[in-house]
Amino acid sequence: MTGEVRVQGSKNGALPLMTATVLIQGKTVLHNCPRITDIEAMADLLRTIGCKVAFDKNTITIDATHICDTHCPQKQVQAMRSSIMLLGPLLGRCKSVQMNRPGGCVIGERPTDIHEYALRRMNVEFVAEEDTITAYTEKLTGADICLPFPSVGATENVIMAAVTAEGTTRLSNAAIEPEIRLLCEFLRRAGAKIKGIGTPVLEITGVDVLREVTMSIMPDRIVAGTYLLAAAATGGQILLRDAPTEQMQSLISVLRRMGAGVFADKDMICMDAEGAKGPCEFLRTEVYPGFPTDLQSMLVAVLTTAEGESIVEETIFEGRFRIVSQLQKMGARIEETGNRVRISGVKKLRGGLLQAQELRGGAALVIAALAAEGESTVTGLPYIQRGYEDIVRDIRRLGGDIAYITGEQNVPV
Repeated sequence: MTGEVRVQGSKNGALPLMTATVLIQGKTVLHNCPRITDIEAMADLLRTIGCKVAFDKNTITIDATHICDTHCPQKQVQAMRSSIMLLGPLLGRCKSVQMNRPGGCVIGERPTDIHEYALRRMNVEFVAEEDTITAYTEKLTGADICLPFPSVGATENVIMAAVTAEGTTRLSNAAIEPEIRLLCEFLRRAGAKIKGIGTPVLEITGVDVLREVTMSIMPDRIVAGTYLLAAAATGGQILLRDAPTEQMQSLISVLRRMGAGVFADKDMICMDAEGAKGPCEFLRTEVYPGFPTDLQSMLVAVLTTAEGESIVEETIFEGRFRIVSQLQKMGARIEETGNRVRISGVKKLRGGLLQAQELRGGAALVIAALAAEGESTVTGLPYIQRGYEDIVRDIRRLGGDIAYITGEQNVPV
């Protein structure tokens, strides 16, 4: 693979900002918003509660002046996990919310108990129901909250609930992912009072009203990482423009240890992966700034043809190794034990019929197929489209031999 591509806007950055617009009685304009199915699903969900949502290429305008419903329909909620991020904003704006427990992925359990624990501290009552979340409050109040785990979603929900709550909320053990910083900066532009941005301790003092905001979404660090790992798997030379370089240091470090030459500037990454054949003796996924779980499947795909033995440990989601059986079909030597895989590199994978079962695993199978001998067909394209604007377009620009099968939910690689 040889070529260059511009990195799309961040999925995980855009979705919480879309939910935060519920707190603003007016218009919000978001530039550089990725045109992916998760964004479309969130737009549909916002429309069902009364927002006006309009797209113009990669700009989305959301008018939340009139919220008419706090019941989130089952169809939209179960389409994506991110719908849980409406808990905080709807409680802040309307004092109540009802939704089915979210769906959207098969990578492991993602219970809502941390969200509920934190919001209860802010004077929210939850009705105990197996399949439905019903919550209400007479008045959101500030509180001291220490999360038992630095959950990104729970951190986002507390922030969005706290910005218009009465008093001050002090949130400890908060997630520090770049997407959290983006949300805080967005809310500060709207008039929120937030201290400690970028640290595990946030202090949020509630305000009465938030004002209209225009903001650009940062580039997607996981999409950028996907294309770097695709180049590593194929020994390619690629250039990524509009890359969030500072957010990707853990991956860049791994690629350099594997033998890739990586030059990273402020918003550009150039990589020569011709010599990137080294293994990862041991790698563990961690919360930011550690190695991201969203890139773990793709790294495993690359390591199947590394020279030597690698061990990868997954600490975030227990279902992240669902692609192992698919890689084994291609000739990969992988042993799975609990939350670890041991990978003994082979010279080449062989192509075949591969089935994507979730978003990042689907992208990992595309990477494996690019590195394999012969042709592969990856089914389950809708999973991949949840996070990638056009993975085929981008990989073709990077020199990969890939195409859509017309009229099918498949990608031949």
